[in-house]
Amino acid sequence: MITHAFFVRLEAKPGKEQALADFLTDGLEMTNREATTPIWFALKLSPTTFGVFDAFKSEEDRQAHLGGSMASALMARAEEMLASPPSIEPIDVLAMKNQLA
Repeated sequence: MITHAFFVRLEAKPGKEQALADFLTDGLEMTNREATTPIWFALKLSPTTFGVFDAFKSEEDRQAHLGGSMASALMARAEEMLASPPSIEPIDVLAMKNQLA
């Protein structure tokens, strides 16, 4: 059962919007290699604001994601692409529906 999640808000530096969008799109491949990250979404919230929602079965899995390849790659490029540090919000999942269209 999925009980833990993160919502990460990312604000692009002026002129880095496409670079951040491309990074997040490419991040799917990195995240697919994380066995403990079963749910991951890259989001565009506005022309300059992006986000990531990911969900996990346990607190241990959630913490493992913070040390994973996607999080490491983002932090390595944060100063280049982001106007401010990422806002990382832990979330408790109360209920979930997962049905593919």
